[in-house]
Amino acid sequence: EVQLVESGGGSVAAGGSLSVSCTASGVISDDFDMAWFRQPPGDECELVTSISSYGATYYVDSVKGRFTITQDRPKNSVDLEMNKLHPEDPAVYYCAAILLRSLPVGRRMASCGEKGFGYWGRGTQVTVSS
Repeated sequence: EVQLVESGGGSVAAGGSLSVSCTASGVISDDFDMAWFRQPPGDECELVTSISSYGATYYVDSVKGRFTITQDRPKNSVDLEMNKLHPEDPAVYYCAAILLRSLPVGRRMASCGEKGFGYWGRGTQVTVSS
């Protein structure tokens, strides 16, 4: 069974930087992308960024140029570096191993952790103070 555990996150002033990391146990097929989702309070879960087994990346427009995803696939780890954090970025950030093609149109869903898309971590809080 695949289990994902996030670390990092926390609180930072607007314009600052934070990193979150994730390590997975178990075997993750190369069909799965490693990804970070986020869910602000009262809002949907959105795909922030993903990276395929061969390194192809996706970023939602709102984080392009500010966030960077990296992975060490043999170690089943994925990191997210977040720079120039905005007051709109606070959320619970979830690590996931996802079948990208299975995501709904718009790559958003009601709640992070929904079954049927892959494997999820439990999330880590990111807070940005203005």
